[in-house]
Amino acid sequence: MRARQGIVRQGRFLPLAMAVAVAIALLAVWAGSAAAMPSQSAFNRAGNVLIADQFNNRVIEMAQSGRIVWHFGSGSSVAGAHAVVAPNDAQRIPGGRTLIAGTGAPGGAPGYPVGGAADSRVLIVNRAGKIVWHYGQAGVPGSGPGQLNTPVQATYLPSGNILITDQANARVIMVTPGKKIVWQYGQTGVTGTGSNQLNNPNSAELLANGRILIADEGNNRVIEVTRAKNIVWSYGSAAGSELNAPAFASRLRNGHTLIADGGNNRVVEVTRAKMVVWTYVTNTRAGSVADPAPSQAVRTREGTTLISDQFNNQVIEVAKDGTMVWSYGQIAVAGNQWGQLNAPYGAKVIGDYTGLTPPMR
Repeated sequence: MRARQGIVRQGRFLPLAMAVAVAIALLAVWAGSAAAMPSQSAFNRAGNVLIADQFNNRVIEMAQSGRIVWHFGSGSSVAGAHAVVAPNDAQRIPGGRTLIAGTGAPGGAPGYPVGGAADSRVLIVNRAGKIVWHYGQAGVPGSGPGQLNTPVQATYLPSGNILITDQANARVIMVTPGKKIVWQYGQTGVTGTGSNQLNNPNSAELLANGRILIADEGNNRVIEVTRAKNIVWSYGSAAGSELNAPAFASRLRNGHTLIADGGNNRVVEVTRAKMVVWTYVTNTRAGSVADPAPSQAVRTREGTTLISDQFNNQVIEVAKDGTMVWSYGQIAVAGNQWGQLNAPYGAKVIGDYTGLTPPMR
């Protein structure tokens, strides 16, 4: 991925005139309607970055110039036809559509009611900003038919089914376009470490071998499970110290597993033999908050790593040697103006988003 302009790039800022132009373009996008009208030449271009800008209640697509070319979310903290509350994950899927996990904000989150704000939907949004499919009820968390409770991540599968990490229901489910659950791991509403149990799961990815890789955050582990619900590989444990609240995991082309180890403020790459072969710590960066809790990390085809450094309010790309390629957002400064983010939870490169799950453009 090329270094991006319009953002901090290798410690330098864009010249003022261009920065002002980018700022005007971004403000026009943000202040307008619920979804920006996409540029024919820039929208859905391979190499753009899709960011789930959590506490700004929006998903944005950023071009390699640093310009925002599309967004969804009016900024409202009330879930609706044009509003998504605290999205944690987004990916571009066939037809220029966007799959979004409308997670909702927990109690105590900045800018929300004391008790938080629910969304509880997984959405598919077209390029014009219209919701064309959803699973879950807007603002109504639940565990009954067609309901979700804090869906933190969703993955579009080659079959057209959608894999949903339904965190507060302690399960991962596979849902058809007709909204039928055809597979589930975890017992609905039951947390634990036993067979077919999860605790606060935070992500799930389909592997090339047909198995499912799950970041089981509350159990401090990442597990690989078969469709028959057998654990065939794991890293970390509820009582162990290898991981602390892992938020995201993906399988790399070399067979290693990349993990956003949020509670330890780092990203780690682990071999099949459970050896840590690469680490990037985010809270030792200049200006960092004490606990940024990086929430997502994906490895690009170029070998760099894209990290959602959540409470540092930045998305960053780092090289294998740990040097910064680029960053977007002001470190430790939350906002919704030009060059700002507010607790970004997920970021993926369009056409190259994670692991071995086939990229969908």
